[in-house]
Amino acid sequence: MAFNIHPGESHTIRRQFFRPLGGAFHVYDPAGRPIGYCRQKAFKLKEDLRICTDESCALELMVIRARNIIDFGATYDRTLPTGEALGSLRRKGLTSSFLRDQWLIFGRDGRQIGHITEDSGTKAFLRRSIDLMNMLLPQTFHLVREDGTMVAAYRTHFNLLVYRMSVSVFVDDPEIDDLVILAAGCLLAAIEGRQG
Repeated sequence: MAFNIHPGESHTIRRQFFRPLGGAFHVYDPAGRPIGYCRQKAFKLKEDLRICTDESCALELMVIRARNIIDFGATYDRTLPTGEALGSLRRKGLTSSFLRDQWLIFGRDGRQIGHITEDSGTKAFLRRSIDLMNMLLPQTFHLVREDGTMVAAYRTHFNLLVYRMSVSVFVDDPEIDDLVILAAGCLLAAIEGRQG
């Protein structure tokens, strides 16, 4: 499967084209080879995503689950399949609803280690105000460590049929590793991708 990969982009997250119940995303390396699969469970009151090595879901790598059923500034806990806590992601509810999308990333100890922010307040306003702008101005997010270091970027693509996001990883970080970056990308694709 060939993708239009820009220089520096390391992964692609693509929504499964036809899945009547729940959502699903494939994760690809730069050569277009599948390296992971994210399944969004259907009929759950709390958001529940499972990141696996492939579609069989025989080996789960991470679970992302919402803490509450209804939460304006929802927090999503990241755990190993064994239940061991890895940290969490929290959506800044008010800011994300009216200005631009923002997420906070917390480590195992509950300390904020980074944040994800949508590219431009003006573009975000246009996307929320005019439906057509969702297609003409695809979203870009930046994942930044608390010390200001840019760790990764997420770029959505114009596509009428299938939601697709490219991921660029800029630095190796022991706290925000590739699995955390891809898990955050899958969560963005599941939550933000639904808004378009």
